[in-house]
Amino acid sequence: MNVQNLANHEINNTHSKIMGYLLWLFGFLGAHRFYYGKPITGTLWFFTFGLLGIGWLIDLFLIPALDREADLRFRSGQTDYSLAWVLLTFLGIFGIHRFYLGKWFTGIIYLLTGGLFLIGVLYDFWTLNDQISLKNAERG
Repeated sequence: MNVQNLANHEINNTHSKIMGYLLWLFGFLGAHRFYYGKPITGTLWFFTFGLLGIGWLIDLFLIPALDREADLRFRSGQTDYSLAWVLLTFLGIFGIHRFYLGKWFTGIIYLLTGGLFLIGVLYDFWTLNDQISLKNAERG
């Protein structure tokens, strides 16, 4: 990696390895895979308990690569990925992550409907990284 690529990587540090490893603890449910923008395998991990634990253990060693890939794929900016993911994971049915993204209308809908009857929360698990990246691109 040359100096310019290293400088760009440092500027575009969108995701956190620490957060990735914390979510890996719940990785048999796919949490870290959703965080790093892998919704298909996140869903697969959710329904198979991390490929019966085998994929979950392998991911312990893959997190640095998943983090690097997410840093290159998603746009950095004012909206913090880790904070948005914590809000979605623990307060998603109340729409707090949507308020954080400035989506007040859907935030109120989530608040009144339990995350749009959990379907909206599931949608956000699939698309949150892209929503944040788009928000950061609009601001930047």
